[in-house]
Amino acid sequence: MILRIVAVLLLAALVVLQYRIWASPGGMREVWRLEKAIEAQMQENERLEERNRTLAAEVRDLKEGRQAIEERARTDLGMVKGNETFFQVVPPPRGGTEPKPKPAAEPAEQAEPRRTAKAEAP
Repeated sequence: MILRIVAVLLLAALVVLQYRIWASPGGMREVWRLEKAIEAQMQENERLEERNRTLAAEVRDLKEGRQAIEERARTDLGMVKGNETFFQVVPPPRGGTEPKPKPAAEPAEQAEPRRTAKAEAP
């Protein structure tokens, strides 16, 4: 009989402990959530480290060479050298249709303005 009571108590303790591991707020659900958060933070850190390396290289280029300064002036400020000609290419409007040209007016219509008759008041 004592053995049966001990077995029931041990089984009850096992059920309580399993509940705390799997279903309680500080259990495995929390562990899984924290693992996902750690993975997301590690990816964000890698992205930011790459960005920092790029910015550090750009700063180094700006400090050491004139080529980077010239490139920055051309792209950001639109500057050109004295012996260069600037051409701006404008892309066609979206939709692939070009606007129709307006028909030219006849020379006689352009020279003579249209007149309308007004009715005189009595």
